[in-house]
Amino acid sequence: MMMAMSNLSPAPQGQPVIHDAKDWVRILAEYREPNDLRSWTELAITLGPFILLWAAAWWSLSYSYWLTVALSLFNAAFLLRLFAIQHDCGHGAFLKSRVASDWLGRVLGVLTLTPYDVWRRAHSIHHNACGNLGRRGIGDITTLTVAEYRGLSPMKGFLYRLYRHPVVLFGLGPGYLFLLQNRLPLGFMKVGKYWFSAMGTNAVLLAALSVIVYFGGLMPILLIFLPSTLLAATAGVWLFYVQHQFENTHWESDADWQLHEAALHGSSHYVMPPVLQWFTANIGIHHVHHLYSRIPFYRLPEVLRDHAALAEGNRMTIRESLANARLHLWNEETKTLLSFANARALKE
Repeated sequence: MMMAMSNLSPAPQGQPVIHDAKDWVRILAEYREPNDLRSWTELAITLGPFILLWAAAWWSLSYSYWLTVALSLFNAAFLLRLFAIQHDCGHGAFLKSRVASDWLGRVLGVLTLTPYDVWRRAHSIHHNACGNLGRRGIGDITTLTVAEYRGLSPMKGFLYRLYRHPVVLFGLGPGYLFLLQNRLPLGFMKVGKYWFSAMGTNAVLLAALSVIVYFGGLMPILLIFLPSTLLAATAGVWLFYVQHQFENTHWESDADWQLHEAALHGSSHYVMPPVLQWFTANIGIHHVHHLYSRIPFYRLPEVLRDHAALAEGNRMTIRESLANARLHLWNEETKTLLSFANARALKE
């Protein structure tokens, strides 16, 4: 299983040995400044291929639907990266100008089907409550403790198991989230800013899809828009899941919870091949991101290069992440995430 980070490795010679999560915040502040030229370049090499692949897929409709779908599925990788850029905009980490970051995020929100201001608020709540058992419910994957699960009625227990099933969580869930839930984000609509964010995104999205249907009929929607959107959504939900759902993750009651401790110990370092690391905009370096969310994604590898303790901590391979997908319940006594079978064994 993945390495726990309760005891950080000794730093290389010449570097300070860091044991307190708060100490890392001071050190990581050195990496927070974005480079606008680099940021615009990252946007160009992501948005450019995304548009070109959309055009190529549309052109291929006249020759082969299979080719169209193949191009669309490949384009999901660029759509995922656009969401990661939007994510950095939401943290004020992509451009030096916060106003420019926000407007870029709103534009990208149309492509990612995500109302930017609503998402930014929900994601902020996630960052400020991650690992807090008393503040679950917004911007995270619902996770019950063993005691809470045992206290459920048979029907509610069944519904929780259904919710945590991979077919629902990574199959049906992403489509529901991006195609339906984001159209009317309940819980935020009472605030005018968030209502306008959702409705404005919906209006622009509807206009864009109407133009596509007018000129190309339903095939571009069915064979280009939906495949790329659904695959990118599934990949995004999977990444979000593995970033916090692992055996030795960090959950505490509200009274014992500490923001920086939860960020450092409750977020994974998802180790991927370079090509996947590029398409996911280094989001796998998630423990560093949670410690200091203002660091641009393209500077996260610098942190690992300079600080061996962070490079080695909370490492999770793709194989290990697949095994962690069977863990669903938090055991407050052992401080570990358990499978349903493990939880039943505790009772026997």
